[in-house]
Amino acid sequence: MKTITGSVAAALIALAAAPMPGASAQTGHWQMATPLPQPLAETIGVAVGSKWYVIGGYDAANVQPQGIVAEYDAAADKWTLKKNMLVPAHHPAAVELNGKIYVFGGFVGRSGAKGWGPIAGAFEYDPIADTWKELAPMPTARGSACAVVVDGKIYVIGGAHANIPGKPPTEPLWVGVPQKVTGVVEVYDPATNSWSTRSPMPTGRNHFMAAVVDGKIYAVDGRIGSSFVTMSDVTDLVEEYDPKTDIWRYVSRSPTKRGDVGGGVYNGRIYVTGGEYEEPRGKITFWAVESYDPKANAWQILPHLQIARHGFAAGFIGDVFHVGGGSFQSDGMPGIISQMTSHEVYKVEP
Repeated sequence: MKTITGSVAAALIALAAAPMPGASAQTGHWQMATPLPQPLAETIGVAVGSKWYVIGGYDAANVQPQGIVAEYDAAADKWTLKKNMLVPAHHPAAVELNGKIYVFGGFVGRSGAKGWGPIAGAFEYDPIADTWKELAPMPTARGSACAVVVDGKIYVIGGAHANIPGKPPTEPLWVGVPQKVTGVVEVYDPATNSWSTRSPMPTGRNHFMAAVVDGKIYAVDGRIGSSFVTMSDVTDLVEEYDPKTDIWRYVSRSPTKRGDVGGGVYNGRIYVTGGEYEEPRGKITFWAVESYDPKANAWQILPHLQIARHGFAAGFIGDVFHVGGGSFQSDGMPGIISQMTSHEVYKVEP
């Protein structure tokens, strides 16, 4: 049997660590920041000015939503628990517009039923007054969708709901329950408290990331086939939507195929991290951090998180990328609750 020399081994290691073709690497490092006030997972993160809000939460032991709202004040480096969601849900979609946070859908518990019940609920949260109000519901009940803003209107994209013949889509999802992963695009107009429907996303997905750059919407990665990691696959597809023409198109593939990702947008780049995947060989969580420049159609590899995670909140306050909470392993191991208070930050280089 042939042996591998030190120089050859070093070359192989360097090759394995090299970025994918068409991707460049960036130096820097992640730092631990003040932890969340309690372990939280299956949340969404939304920044409003210099404050960051982590919303949702899932009690895995009891299969119930928590509906937590935790505010992080970057200037004071302090977390404060605020008023809970009007309807507690996990896996909601949320976005900021004009200083308010709009929250859509998600999954709720059902009395006497073990499962995730998709809802169509839409809500507005006022961070200054710490108050909630209910809005006109979405036409389509769903969880694990994404929400983004373009020209004062909110686009709620994708997600998953029940698909049982003769029953509503709000039936609880669980192992063995037929479900649909959708590409539906519904647009909320805050000025009129009304909804309209646009062309669906070509690749129906949930647990993905949506972001806006230069007025166009990008759908990145995600889970396909099911809302549950044990019954689904993941994709690396990046699809672009132009609200002006109502047309979707394929634009790229990300460096890492994964679902349950999170991220944010800064200076015209989309930042993506974390995620989850399961296969017969094992349960996987990701710590890879990548950014995408839609103008150049190019990816960049950044230093990875210190803790791999899924089900977390993420977002930017200025040029600082925040990642908080989530689970350090793919869920579903008997007797193991892996939710964290961990909060990491990364300052983007100029």
